[in-house]
Amino acid sequence: MYKPEFQKRGIIVFRQFKRKGWALFACLGREVVISVLSVATLSSTKAACVSLQMERADTTQTTKEIWLGDVGITGSRAPLTQSQAARMVTVLSHDDIAQAAVQSVNDLLKLAVGVDVRQRGAIGYQTDISIRGGTQEQITVLLNGMNICDPQTGHNVMDLPCQLDEIIRVEVLEGPAGRAYGTSSLVGAINIVTASGEGSLPIGKRTLKSDVNLECGSFGYAKAAVIANLSSTLPSQFSLQQQFSSSYQRSDGFSRSKEGNLNTDFSGAKAFYQGKLANEMLTVQWHAGLSDRGWGSGTFYATPRWQADDQYEHTTKLFTAVQAETRQGPVRFRPSISWNQFRDRYEGYRNRPDVMKFNHHKCNIYSVNLNSFFDWKAGRTAVGAEIRHEDLVSSNLGEPLNNGEQNADSKYLRGINRTNLSAHLEHNVLLQKLILSAGIVVAKSSWSNADWKIFPGIDVSYQLYKSELSPLSIKLFASYNSSLRLPSFTEMYYKLQGYAADPHLKPEEMRALEAGAQLTSINLKAKATVWHHHGRNMIDWIMDTRLGDDAVWQSVNHTRINATGFEVSADMSLQQLLSNVFSPSSDVPSIHLSYSYITQSKDLEQGIVSQYALEYLRHKLVASLHTPLWRRLSLTVSSRYHDREGQYTSFNGDVCDYRPFTLVDARLQWKAASHTLYAEVNNLFDNRHYVDYGNVPQPGIWFVCGVKYRLPL
Repeated sequence: MYKPEFQKRGIIVFRQFKRKGWALFACLGREVVISVLSVATLSSTKAACVSLQMERADTTQTTKEIWLGDVGITGSRAPLTQSQAARMVTVLSHDDIAQAAVQSVNDLLKLAVGVDVRQRGAIGYQTDISIRGGTQEQITVLLNGMNICDPQTGHNVMDLPCQLDEIIRVEVLEGPAGRAYGTSSLVGAINIVTASGEGSLPIGKRTLKSDVNLECGSFGYAKAAVIANLSSTLPSQFSLQQQFSSSYQRSDGFSRSKEGNLNTDFSGAKAFYQGKLANEMLTVQWHAGLSDRGWGSGTFYATPRWQADDQYEHTTKLFTAVQAETRQGPVRFRPSISWNQFRDRYEGYRNRPDVMKFNHHKCNIYSVNLNSFFDWKAGRTAVGAEIRHEDLVSSNLGEPLNNGEQNADSKYLRGINRTNLSAHLEHNVLLQKLILSAGIVVAKSSWSNADWKIFPGIDVSYQLYKSELSPLSIKLFASYNSSLRLPSFTEMYYKLQGYAADPHLKPEEMRALEAGAQLTSINLKAKATVWHHHGRNMIDWIMDTRLGDDAVWQSVNHTRINATGFEVSADMSLQQLLSNVFSPSSDVPSIHLSYSYITQSKDLEQGIVSQYALEYLRHKLVASLHTPLWRRLSLTVSSRYHDREGQYTSFNGDVCDYRPFTLVDARLQWKAASHTLYAEVNNLFDNRHYVDYGNVPQPGIWFVCGVKYRLPL
């Protein structure tokens, strides 16, 4: 594919950072590339751009593949590439996104082995995401490395302002991630990285590109979206990259209430602006986004005691953030500041406040973060601190306010706020075969009277084998990490329609051990992991069905929960096997297989039903195939098998076990230089009997067809 020229002087690629002179390289008379790049530098760089640079360098195929794998990740406080990181991070690439039969990030995460995606609404409307048997409250979701979680509730955390086509990768870090993302990442974190431009250009040159996406499908589904990208290089040696996107989508939904009204319909709009200004000394990135959408919530939060089937919810979310990084000097500084505002209106009976008063919530989250790192003889050290202030006013959550804030529909009569402080210290040692990353995070919250708490962690990886003649390598890894999570405001104060929260909940604490191995070759990437979580004061909503009509959902602290599991995954490219059928430059077939198993030590007492913490995926199996069919036509098919532990009480009062189910999705795509045509089908075999949440019906087969077109500007 990329034939090496043995008589031509190539480029030496140096990957290990050390503060030493470079006189030896000058004597070689060859160009030297120092390839230790920071996360901020690569967070807006498409893999395609890296690929083009390596093609101009005329290196061998092996070197090109190594570079494509060296994507900057944020699984640690110090900026490291994926190959340097001691902790294993699952990366869903831009190609994975483009090929999958999905319409949202929520659907994409269903393909990740350790991620549990529980859907109430279709096309990503109201989806709970958890990792390794945890709950939706126990993970941290980040947008370009910035925490966007809502302390009111984790149900709507995936209301993202960006479009799927803007995302260049999704990073999934499984297990406690307090050292990397703060103490709220109890069982893992998900970082969504978007692209802000098309790369560097000659001075004074500008490029403008615009893409249009139109979709239609079952149940009155329709979507229109546009992405405009502007890149330019200023005379002052600054490169400026900007991107703007907006979209609108809607659907009539797949069901009706008992009164005959649409009750799973949805509509919403989003807009996102991002930019990056950089030169040799400084990089500044920013984003501003809006997500505004409403959806019929059917029986989403109904209980056997309260069987409402015409609920409705509307959210409006604002996202702003600015990040910077110095690129020269012995110490690199990486400050950031953000402000997010989340508004939520929940209607227990749609458009009927006279029957049940609407719940209004408004939450402002302010954060200031300063991270720094420096290199010295012993490795790379990162140190920093964060202040995060969370302020909620609500119609029913929190403590009574002295002066209610007037709203068009109601008054915010209650509220609560807290300030969370944290500081971190991390050190990374990169040797030829051994990589070690260790550190601590200390945390304190104004909500709790507890003193500062320390949460340590250490990650180790060892290169057991690496061939000099081929890309075959075997890596062993192990880690110990710990973290903390404060209860959400809903878990502390929600007390309506069959729910009774406890404002005196204790923070959750988690300690985890993990070990595994990873094998990488030219056609195969496989990983096997065994892990154990020890949780204290784990929070859940439970119901004692023995109380009959008096039974309510109560938020409680479980004393201890021990969870153990293992995961295996393999990605196989069939390029070498089918080299006689497909040309090296064409799309080639690939196969993905993954399986996870979880068991927990804590069982519920007779008659006690868990809503979240003890309803986990005991078995999850994912298999997908991507293959070209003819010329530019390709097919992707994926299948998911779920076997969930737990029970739910039906509206008839029967206690039901969750039953295993299998879903199959497919995508047929024709991809040309200026346009892409595609047809997708979710739930191909029209399975209408599977249950993700008790008493919440799911849609059957769902068709979507669309076109993407690049406007000639």
